[in-house]
Amino acid sequence: MDIKRTILIVALAIVSYVMVLKWNQDYGQAALPTQHTAAPALPDTVPAGNNSGTSADVPSANAESTPAEIAPVALSKDLIRIKTDVLELAIDPVGGDIVQLTLPQFPRRQDHPEIPFQLFDNGGERVYLAQSGLTGTNGPDARSGGRPLYAAEQKSFQLADGQDQLVVDLKFSENGVNYIKRFSFKRGEYDLTVSYLIDNQSSQAWNGNLFAQLKRDASSDPSSSTATGTATYLGAALWTAAEPYKKVSMKDMDKGGLKETVAGGWVAWLQHYFVTAWIPAKSDNNTVQTRKDSQGNYIIGYTGPALSVPAGGKAETSAVLYAGPKIQSKLKELSPGLELTVDYGFLWFIAQPIFWLLQHIHSLLGNWGWSIIVLTMLIKGLFFPLSAASYRSMARMRAVAPKLAQLKERFGDDRQKMSQAMMELYKKEKINPLGGCLPILVQMPVFLALYWVLLESVEMRQAPWMLWITDLSIKDPFFILPIIMGATMFIQQRLNPTPPDPMQAKVMKMMPIIFTFFFLWFPAGLVLYWVVNNCLSISQQWYITRRIEAATKNAAA
Repeated sequence: MDIKRTILIVALAIVSYVMVLKWNQDYGQAALPTQHTAAPALPDTVPAGNNSGTSADVPSANAESTPAEIAPVALSKDLIRIKTDVLELAIDPVGGDIVQLTLPQFPRRQDHPEIPFQLFDNGGERVYLAQSGLTGTNGPDARSGGRPLYAAEQKSFQLADGQDQLVVDLKFSENGVNYIKRFSFKRGEYDLTVSYLIDNQSSQAWNGNLFAQLKRDASSDPSSSTATGTATYLGAALWTAAEPYKKVSMKDMDKGGLKETVAGGWVAWLQHYFVTAWIPAKSDNNTVQTRKDSQGNYIIGYTGPALSVPAGGKAETSAVLYAGPKIQSKLKELSPGLELTVDYGFLWFIAQPIFWLLQHIHSLLGNWGWSIIVLTMLIKGLFFPLSAASYRSMARMRAVAPKLAQLKERFGDDRQKMSQAMMELYKKEKINPLGGCLPILVQMPVFLALYWVLLESVEMRQAPWMLWITDLSIKDPFFILPIIMGATMFIQQRLNPTPPDPMQAKVMKMMPIIFTFFFLWFPAGLVLYWVVNNCLSISQQWYITRRIEAATKNAAA
């Protein structure tokens, strides 16, 4: 009977494993664009119904006013395409907004490296745009006829080999005023400068304001790859003097818009691994605002101070746009507090040193998987005294387990007398019942901080370790690491004393199975950490338990 039951359990486990593998193959990966089987080319036109040139997108220079719903003029929608070594984007000549942007160095999926991750889109899979313009009294983006139609010398531009900078000028003239909207790109950089050059050849002074904003719909995060139930933040954020990292979620915008004056700073839209941010001049006082448009899109942006250009005069104003991965060193250089968009949660003060250490280990080893292993060993060594105290307490508990069993037989169901006898035994044997728990609780903040470091850092995205682990940021494709984790947890549990309560003992036996199921969906880097941590704990616990058991036997002899 036992053999038959064992065979059935093994067969059920194999069938379950195969079913999970098949489910993961069919549904466990991010969907690819249905319209592309190879590298997607940026379209020459913007999809109908998603006109990025509507004047309703333009904020008023008056902070108390709201954008008017003004119908745009039917203008040409041919896109201007630009390619650098790290960015591929398309600009709508109506308004000069960036309506498409992909990151060729970050494939959408590792098994399709020819398909780059798409950050900005204008109606293909989502609406996500970087908009900028000139509003105010004479601003061409605020005119009743719709946003200006810019012209470029050619339809496509590319950063050539050996060229460190690419400048693309879009031109527009109206009422004696000549405008140049200039996009400046640098090799290897995800930030670009958008400048407005205003040449006022009219007979009157020109007055206006620069605005820059990010518009996104409520679609899900395409870069999120975890199914652990702990979603990373998808929403807007901004910098203020009082709060260097202030979140403004889509739910906040549903309740009402935000308006406040900020000196310098930045406004951003965050998603897993990637961030887009407008960064104005540090000395400017800007009106930052959020709102929701009539199509249900969410907008965060700022309007700069008033700019006046006398008749016959010239002026220039600009802003920096970052659109790329959350690389802390680059973000910190651009603006204070922007690196906080790598959101490590409330334990950031622990997570930051952990990430710093992990980076330095990686600089020596060159592999994030081995770096995680070395980091785990260092953390385990740091907490060795606490872990040793915990394991010594559990080893003593295990040594007195026979005496606890005798007390249970002696007092039966009399819980009060049983508890009194147990406390007397613990006092006699110098055992602290909480000794095995407190050291673990002290270590929990470090474990949680490391969890967020491995979950939030873009450096882990599509980073290979070895063999079948080709991406540490997503779940193990064959679920081998979670199974190993469950096995090590079972072995570790066998070294612990059996709880005196039968129900508690049954629950503890189920824990390895429950944790294995949960860890199936955790990123492989996190599971690798827990496997190494468990193996080190088993070694340490086995050694301490054997020493205490040997000492107990010698004392009894």
